[in-house]
Amino acid sequence: MTIRKTILAAALAALAGSASANDFPPGSVDYIIPFGPGGESDITARFQQPFFQDLFGEQLVVSYQPGGGGAVGWSQLNGLADDGTKIMGINLPHIVIKPEQGDVGFTTEDIAAVYWFHYTPDAIVVKADSDFQTLQDLIDFAKENPRQVIFSGSGKGTANHLAQVQFDDLADIETTYVAFKGTGAAVTALLGNQVTAEWGYTTVGAAQGDAVRMLAVAMEERHPAFPDVPTFKELGFDMVSGAYRGVAVPNSASEEVRQQVADAIATINADAAFQQQMIDGGFALVDVGYGPDMDAFMAEKAEGYIAAARSAEIID
Repeated sequence: MTIRKTILAAALAALAGSASANDFPPGSVDYIIPFGPGGESDITARFQQPFFQDLFGEQLVVSYQPGGGGAVGWSQLNGLADDGTKIMGINLPHIVIKPEQGDVGFTTEDIAAVYWFHYTPDAIVVKADSDFQTLQDLIDFAKENPRQVIFSGSGKGTANHLAQVQFDDLADIETTYVAFKGTGAAVTALLGNQVTAEWGYTTVGAAQGDAVRMLAVAMEERHPAFPDVPTFKELGFDMVSGAYRGVAVPNSASEEVRQQVADAIATINADAAFQQQMIDGGFALVDVGYGPDMDAFMAEKAEGYIAAARSAEIID
């Protein structure tokens, strides 16, 4: 995608041309994931670890600070050391939606995002033996049977939930969304025939293989690991969405530190072996770096998430 190529080129040029970049990292870097182990945020941080060590000669030490769907960690981010030795994983739509739901100890503006490096595209997933062979099959059934198509998904107000709201509006259908505690529980509900389908991610397709079938993915282009699965856009629905993940630093960090951390993540993202590992896992790479493009990206995403959340009556 164009934004990815443009920002990546700029980040790599900055890294190559800046003498101060040689000072990063100043030692081992603590990478705090504000969720428990085993989820997509953890998996991709673990993917980054060996590349970080190979490229920079220092350890990227992953730890966890779960609670409140990320809010516990994010509320404490700005109290951490701001010299580049402490970074934290961030997630969209969580850092936008949670502050809109009440006092969670941080606001979206408090989060100094320096790089978004991937997303897990939303996808409609059914069991392999489902009668729904295509997305149109599901839409036709939903039109004839309002609210009878029951989706599992990874929580309330998550990317999956907002995708269900958005797609119902685009397809002029009414379906039912059941929030489960995480992707794993939503998949279990699908495989156990507790629901009709799942609003999941392309990572579900990668993990479950022949046990499931994806009807469509919310990407600009088809996912390289699933060339036979159409995008919503090519089926007539203007929908590119998912859970975006990136890295933030304390908001007291200097411009230099912010750029150094951004450059480091960009360099990992540019590694062909890292890219292939991510693709094989069902992830989709993006490169949204620190600067004006970050501001534009955040503004665009926030507008869409908040509109969907209001439509679902998740926020006022």
